[in-house]
Amino acid sequence: MPKDYYEILGVPRNATQEEIKRAYRKLAMKYHPDRNRGNKEAEERFKEINEAYAVLSDPEKRKLYDMYGSTEFEKRYTTEDIFRGFDFESVFRDLGIDLGGFFKRNRRGGKTFVFDLGDLFSNLFDTYFGEEEFSPFGETYETIQIDLPLTVEEIIKKREKEVILPGTYETIKIKIPSSVKDGQILRIKRKEGRRTKEYLFRVRIISDSRYRVENGNIIIEKEIPLTSFLLGDEIEVRTPDGKKVRTKIPPLIKPGAKLRLKGLGLPLGGGTQGDLYIILQPIIPNKLTSEQKELIEKLKRSGL
Repeated sequence: MPKDYYEILGVPRNATQEEIKRAYRKLAMKYHPDRNRGNKEAEERFKEINEAYAVLSDPEKRKLYDMYGSTEFEKRYTTEDIFRGFDFESVFRDLGIDLGGFFKRNRRGGKTFVFDLGDLFSNLFDTYFGEEEFSPFGETYETIQIDLPLTVEEIIKKREKEVILPGTYETIKIKIPSSVKDGQILRIKRKEGRRTKEYLFRVRIISDSRYRVENGNIIIEKEIPLTSFLLGDEIEVRTPDGKKVRTKIPPLIKPGAKLRLKGLGLPLGGGTQGDLYIILQPIIPNKLTSEQKELIEKLKRSGL
């Protein structure tokens, strides 16, 4: 579901920066991990609070959020985009969290310093900031892992997606393999002067109210009249790529039954394709006409 950042922090849409900061501190202290050990609900709440504050405390991000609305903002901006420029150290220091322990010294055949915030923030924000290694020659290598949300439509219709690179204002296009899978890592390496950055985009396939994806199969729920379950019928569904497909429903089929349309799912690689499944659900009317009620009473008396 789209996130209402104002609602999460409990502030009005015209709240001042001071009001936003005050609300954030109060909630962050309440749901602080040290005060709620083992409480998954509090952990999720803490994530939401930090995400909301990262957006609303930044005038530019807040402006974009207000302009696009929560649904469109979530489609356009990744988790990394949201937290880019967010001063973790000062914010968490304000909450009594010491980040000093996340700076480690590591030796790998030479003098190498490792800066690793993954242990803390990968759980909080689903973003792994990886390691930044400094060689004796002044060159650095950094690995950053970011979630890449993709809708079913984007996978089917598009072969690339525009994203903003973390820590920059640069937009790049990422090629999406036709057989991309949930959890798959798409790697991009970039040389920036004496620094090499490797971006690991972790694919996250997003389901919506119309479709969901299971192992490359697309699942659609379709409501049909009660009579269609008894007498059979022919229905039309629209696939995620915009095509209209007609299929027959056999008579005496049960609610919740699946119709399989072979090869209309997502590409699986190796020339194979997932399937499209239609789950049939009955349309229950809110009100019956006197004629409908009379006919149903007759059916009831007949034993049906």
